[in-house]
Amino acid sequence: MKKLTLNTLVFGLSLSLTGTAFASEFTNMDPITLRLAHVVNEQDGFHIAAVKFQDLVAERTEGAVNIELYPNASLGDERTLLEGMQIGTVDMGVITNGPVANFVEEMAVFELPFLFPSPQAAYDVLDGPIGQELLDKLSEVNLKGLAYAERGFRNLTNSERPVNTPEDMKGLRIRVMENPVYVDTFRALGANAIPMAWTEALTAMQQNTIDGQENPANVIHSFKLYETQDYMTLSRHTYAPAIFVMGMPVWNKLPEAAQAVVLQAAQEAAEHERQVNAKMESQQLAELREAGMQINDTPDIKAFQAAVVPVYEKYGEKFGDYLPRILEALK
Repeated sequence: MKKLTLNTLVFGLSLSLTGTAFASEFTNMDPITLRLAHVVNEQDGFHIAAVKFQDLVAERTEGAVNIELYPNASLGDERTLLEGMQIGTVDMGVITNGPVANFVEEMAVFELPFLFPSPQAAYDVLDGPIGQELLDKLSEVNLKGLAYAERGFRNLTNSERPVNTPEDMKGLRIRVMENPVYVDTFRALGANAIPMAWTEALTAMQQNTIDGQENPANVIHSFKLYETQDYMTLSRHTYAPAIFVMGMPVWNKLPEAAQAVVLQAAQEAAEHERQVNAKMESQQLAELREAGMQINDTPDIKAFQAAVVPVYEKYGEKFGDYLPRILEALK
């Protein structure tokens, strides 16, 4: 808690300085436009976070820093966006943690199945020293981690049959993110795990080349997956963060005052998205039911947890000391 409190104080001091000592810097600053991209639509939580960030930055820099939003994968899929940030052709984005972990492997520790028992437990770790340490590691691959928004707790959908236990998943072709932890998790559960970009997955579901996918309720709702997916299982198998991330080439060009505003605005926008997601989930599930999805609220979670033990055996030491530190923090 001490470090979290210190971060809060630093942010407060930065904002205070921004509003006083740096006021003239914003007044005289040449206008800056940053392009923020994500791969989902305008109804999704990522866009809600992006709009909040856009508003906060405009207000606190007196319009000197303008954020342009590019939703719907208009600048590319998540890997493409991250690669663009590294070389400076994309400024920043809200990116699911899974693809980020392809650049800094330790980030995938958060993706381990059934790691976090609740959203608040996840927030405590992400916003604390462990989460900040991992954000800082992104600088090693020319990326600047700003804050953790969220994708949320992920659930299974499919077009074939109800799923209550891992036995029911045998043979199902399930799209997962392009991340080895997800691939191994769903193979351990008996599915045929097929890694692919989200933009490709939407077409694959329509063409029946895959049977299902896994995502939080907000994604399932906003993309109207009930049109191709008849069954949903509230497995809550993984809590997936998302990251406000910027390319270091762009970050390093920002004046110090603008950097302070961007950091604080990203944290506040992330927390805003979390609150909105929590309020919206029950309504989204109700609307999915009304649209015809059969939703299993009470799958056999203990059976799922037992099935993924090999994933922990494989990855337990792969992330250095991060897993034991997280488990200790969760006690």
